[in-house]
Amino acid sequence: MARPTLNLVGAGRVGQTLARLWQQQGTFAIQDVLTTSLSSAQAACGFIGGGTAVDTLQALRAADVWMLAVPDAQLAHMAQSLAQAIAQQRTPQSRHGACASALRTAPRAVVPVVFHCSGALDAGQLAPLAALGWHTASAHCILSFAQAATAVAQFAGTPCALEGDAGACNTLRPAFTAIGAQCFDLASEHKLLYHAAAVFATNFLPVLQTVAEEAWQATGVPAPLIPGLRASLLAKAVANITTLGPAAALTGPAARGDTAAIARQALAVGAWDAQAGAAYEALSALALRIAAHRTTPPA
Repeated sequence: MARPTLNLVGAGRVGQTLARLWQQQGTFAIQDVLTTSLSSAQAACGFIGGGTAVDTLQALRAADVWMLAVPDAQLAHMAQSLAQAIAQQRTPQSRHGACASALRTAPRAVVPVVFHCSGALDAGQLAPLAALGWHTASAHCILSFAQAATAVAQFAGTPCALEGDAGACNTLRPAFTAIGAQCFDLASEHKLLYHAAAVFATNFLPVLQTVAEEAWQATGVPAPLIPGLRASLLAKAVANITTLGPAAALTGPAARGDTAAIARQALAVGAWDAQAGAAYEALSALALRIAAHRTTPPA
């Protein structure tokens, strides 16, 4: 039985990671790959281990599944552009007439599925394609895709939020499960808060570490010592959170309920950097709330 075909529009770290895993697993037959340039599409195909690089929407062949792995800001425009290209090719008297592209095909027995990979945006971004009768969804994997090769190695066990219509989700769930994802359903109205949680868990960690290191530098901590502090404190903090849970791993003045110390430090941080001072106050308030509700003594 032939594998379902998949077209990839946008091939950054997320797109390349998923396509390579599906190529290796044999879940999909990677068909056409479109990115910002033909050379980048060719490079993506090389990493994926399959697919044909193309340089226009009109060059994309019909496929069973479409992955739009473009930046969030480009998603709605790309969905509209793809829908327009398909609609034009369906029109017999189209000006493309005699040189109709591969998007123009006979009616398909299987309704195409199109999904995007944004954590914050829902399947409504794909409304122009839903209007053509396609199944639409979003699929967001909770993994830091800092580098595609690393993400491929780390992907097994990654939670994956599926949101969209039943037809699309029923196709995507076994496909993601086949490459090791742990799929769960997410309501459209919860996507923004859900993705903000992922930002708290991952994206803010480099920000906090940068602020800490800049403050150390400002107070005269020798630069050669800072990488060691980074490695040691982060490793121990992660180990404690993983072993004890975040509430039990909380330390520092908030864990002790020392609001006077928090106030003094907030003034010192604010005098050094106003934004960092505001962040210190807000995070300290959250830390005090956590400390007040935990049932175990501070670590």
